[in-house]
Formats: sequence, C-alpha cells, structure tokens
Amino acid sequence: MNGFMETFKIVAFTLGEEEYGMDIAYVQSIERISPMTRIPNAPQYVKGVINLRGSVMPIIDLQNMLGTGETQYTEETRVIITKHDEIELGFIVDRTNDVLDVNPVEIEMTNSNNLDHDLFSGVVKHNGRLIILIKLTNLLQLNT
Repeated sequence: MNGFMETFKIVAFTLGEEEYGMDIAYVQSIERISPMTRIPNAPQYVKGVINLRGSVMPIIDLQNMLGTGETQYTEETRVIITKHDEIELGFIVDRTNDVLDVNPVEIEMTNSNNLDHDLFSGVVKHNGRLIILIKLTNLLQLNT
C-alpha cells in the first residue's frame, strides 16, 4: 500500500444555484431533454417515461425530488441516465458541468440537520468549489 487513497470520478451538475455530483460508475449517458410520455398518478417529480435506445425508463426532475424547486428547461438542461443493479432512471438537471477526479480526503461530512444523510454522502471541496455528493444508490431506492 502506498499511503494514498484511490480517487474516483464524479459527474458534476447544477440544480438551481447549487452544484451536485454523483459517482460516474452509475452514469450510462447524458442526454438532451426529449419529449416524455406522462404517467397518470405518478409522484410530481416523475415527469414521464422515455424510450431510449429500446429501454423505457422513468424521468425524474431531481430538483423537484429533492424539494429544492422545479427545473426550468433551457438549452443546457440535460438528463443524466443512470443504472444501478437493474434499475435505470433518468434525472433532469439544469446543466452538467464536468467530470472530476475526487480524492476521498476532499469529501467533508456535514453535521447539518438540513442535509438528509441518507441521500447525501458529504460535500466535496475541489479547487474552490463546493459540490454536494449524492448517494445515488439510496436515491434509486426511493423510486422502487
């Protein structure tokens, strides 16, 4: 062992005024927003389903799901297609920023009661940026 921890990659994206990130291991692709088929009686954050390359998957407004507002669609709006086990979901975000290498020492756990610790694993301090790290596995479990 050489004494340093393994870095991992995250996709950084924006929801409203905040920057978030998720482990790239769960990201299949990043797509432009496309027409969706609405689902009757679905939760408000489920915007519909799309057929993406033969797979029908739900599309979630991540900002709405987290209770921080609703995404306003623009040219920069993207859908992050994720997969964990056999669950495929698309998350609507305001825009994707970049892919970052994160060292675990850059992650700070928060003591704030405002952060739901089941959904967030901490805040990444990376080159002056604060990026809220989402626990995608727990987020997906909310939708199954």
